[in-house]
Amino acid sequence: MGRTHEVSTAIGRRWPDRWPLQWLPRQPWARQQPTYRDASPALIEAAVKRASVRPSGNWFVFAASRDVGTKTPFGAEVGGTELVAWRCPDGTLRVGPGACPHLGAPLALGKVECGRVVCRWHGLSVGDDDDRTGWLAYPSHDDGVLCWVRLDRVGGEEPTDLPLVPERPAGACLDAVATMSGQCEPIDIVANRLDPWHGAWFHPYSFSDLRVRELPQGGDDAGDDKFVVDVTFRLGGPIGVPVRAEFTCPGPRTVVMRIAEGEGAGSVVETHATPLGPGPDGRPRTAVIEATVAASDRPGFAVARHAAPALRPAMRWAAGRLWRDDLAYAERRYHLRTRGR
Repeated sequence: MGRTHEVSTAIGRRWPDRWPLQWLPRQPWARQQPTYRDASPALIEAAVKRASVRPSGNWFVFAASRDVGTKTPFGAEVGGTELVAWRCPDGTLRVGPGACPHLGAPLALGKVECGRVVCRWHGLSVGDDDDRTGWLAYPSHDDGVLCWVRLDRVGGEEPTDLPLVPERPAGACLDAVATMSGQCEPIDIVANRLDPWHGAWFHPYSFSDLRVRELPQGGDDAGDDKFVVDVTFRLGGPIGVPVRAEFTCPGPRTVVMRIAEGEGAGSVVETHATPLGPGPDGRPRTAVIEATVAASDRPGFAVARHAAPALRPAMRWAAGRLWRDDLAYAERRYHLRTRGR
């Protein structure tokens, strides 16, 4: 063990700093620099509170754009509201109540025909804005990566015509969307993302050398109210990519991580926390819908984009691995919070 550590450290000293990939000397997990002194509960809670009062216009992310097609209805739930979504022949997104207005059948089990959903129970078709059956579409939006729906009853805010979509890198990008759910509320998901100090401790397989360089200043502008973090993303073994990342909350249920400096500058990871409604046990459930939108000016990135269908499962797997741990964190926070701790 000692000899291996010495060899790894020697390689690290000789590794060129200008290379985008860096060598990570081996370090026992427990010998990392502790971060509990910096991870102030009051600071995290204040950042979460400021995020929770930012307006959303009652818009909720409910699916990846590529998950909603023109042939098969897509079923979802937001805030206890059952939804059905599909696309018209021209690709226009359509979202509305998921229960058939006739006898309540699940429209997500129906079939899309000529831009309308046909119920499997008795053949009633829905889809027109002026549908006399009583089925009326909800306002919806497809931003090219994610699908949104506006539910004024669930949001309870002043509605807006469009959702506030986070700024994404311009030009050619590679995107992937991962979806998971846990027994907690959106605020617990946001709190997890606004605690960057846990990264290298809770996710040593993905992060190393994490340092928080700038703390939120408490301003009204979400773009200035941010965490700035230096961190190395592990690619496997002793190889990693050091970057500077910024964490901001443009809305009450969204946290955006943007690469500010380093490889892939401009790339973003959008974490959207969507309330699903109570589960069978009465406890709240929340979906984490996380979009990774990667960009790079390196020539090889064009090859990666062409290989997107093969790369997306790996990107979703990496996000899922992190969120299996982080959902446990969020669920634990909900458990403690609802018991007054």
